[in-house]
Amino acid sequence: MRTHRSALIGATAALAGIGLLASACSKSDPKPLAGATAITVEITDDGCKPSPATAPAGPVTFNITNKDAAKVSEAELLNGDTIMGEKENLAPGLNGAFSLKLNSGTYQMYCPGAATEKFDFTVTGAAAAGPDPALKADLDAATAGYQQYVIAEVAKLVPATKQFTDAVRAGNIEKAKSLYAPARYFYEEVEPVAESFGDLDPDVDARIDDVDNQASWTGFHRLEKALWADKSLSGMNPIADKLDADVKKLQGLVATTTYQPAQLANGATELLNEVGSSKITGEEDRYSHTDLSDFKANVAGAQKAFELLKPALSKIDPELSGTVDQRFADVATALQPYATVTDYSTVNDDARKKLTQVIDALAEPLSQVAAKVNQ
Repeated sequence: MRTHRSALIGATAALAGIGLLASACSKSDPKPLAGATAITVEITDDGCKPSPATAPAGPVTFNITNKDAAKVSEAELLNGDTIMGEKENLAPGLNGAFSLKLNSGTYQMYCPGAATEKFDFTVTGAAAAGPDPALKADLDAATAGYQQYVIAEVAKLVPATKQFTDAVRAGNIEKAKSLYAPARYFYEEVEPVAESFGDLDPDVDARIDDVDNQASWTGFHRLEKALWADKSLSGMNPIADKLDADVKKLQGLVATTTYQPAQLANGATELLNEVGSSKITGEEDRYSHTDLSDFKANVAGAQKAFELLKPALSKIDPELSGTVDQRFADVATALQPYATVTDYSTVNDDARKKLTQVIDALAEPLSQVAAKVNQ
C-alpha cells in the first residue's frame, strides 16, 4: 500500500525472465536464487548505481543498502515502464535484497528522488538450460494454473468493485460499508501482481500517507476514509468512477500476463510480508478496521501459489514442502477464532502478537521456496 510497492513482477509474454521480491519492512526476504549473480546497489542521495552494472542471463540477486540517503529510500529495477523488482522503505543504515531471473536486455535501476534517478543495467547471453522434462511439466502446470487463478480472481474483483462503487454513487453509506471489504478481498489475493503495473496499484490502493497531494488521492482507501471517517460521500463519484476504470484496466493486463515459478513463491512470501507489515498492525484499513479480511485474502493468495508449486517442490525438497504445508495449517488454526470478527480494533495486542508469530513461522520456510523452484 505504498506509492511504489514491492512487485510480483507481471511479465507479459514479451517480458519473460522476471522474479519477485519482498517488502523492505518484512521479516523474511526471499532467499537468493541458486547460482545467482550478486549485484550491489548502494543508495545515496546522488543515486543507486548497480555494481557491477552487468550480469549474465539467469538468476540475479540485488543486495541493496541505504548508506546515508535522506531523500531516497527505495531502488527499483525497471524493464521499460514495468517494475521488475524493488526494495523500499530503506531508511539510512537499512538493507534488503531481491532476486530475479533475467533474460538478456537493458534494464534500469531506478531510485526516485535521487540527483540521478536511473542507471542502466545490462544482462547478456542466454540462461542455462531448464530442469528435466518431468519437473518442467510440474512447474509449467504451476505457472499456467496461477495465471488462470489471477484471471479468475480479477474477474470477481471487477463486479464486486462495481457493486461497492454503485453504492457510493447512490450515496448509500451503510451499503457501501458492507461491500467495501468483500470487494477488496479479491484484490488482496493477487495484490503482488497488481503492484507490477507502474502506478496502477497506488491508484487503486494507496493510503493517505502515500500521496503528496491529498487532492490526487484515489482508490479504495480514499473511499474508506469518506465512509468511516468523513461520514460523507460528497464529491466521491469521480473517485468511484476511476476505481472502476482501474480494476477494469487490471483485468485487461492480467489477461496476457505470464509468470515464472520463482515469482509464485516470492509472491506468496510478499503476501505474508504484507500481513506482517500492515495488516497485523491495523495500519491498512485504519478507518474501517476491516484488516482481517485483507489478512485472510493475503494468506489465501499465498497458499494458492504454494499449492500450485507443491507437486514440483515435493520432488525437489519434500521436507521443505511438508514444513510449509504444516505452517499454512498452523495459520489456518490461528485464524479460526476470528472467523466472525469484522472489527480488527477489537483484537488486543497479545492476540496480534500471536498472529504475528504464526505468520513469521510460515514466512521463513516459504521464503526458501523460490530458490528451490528456480529451475
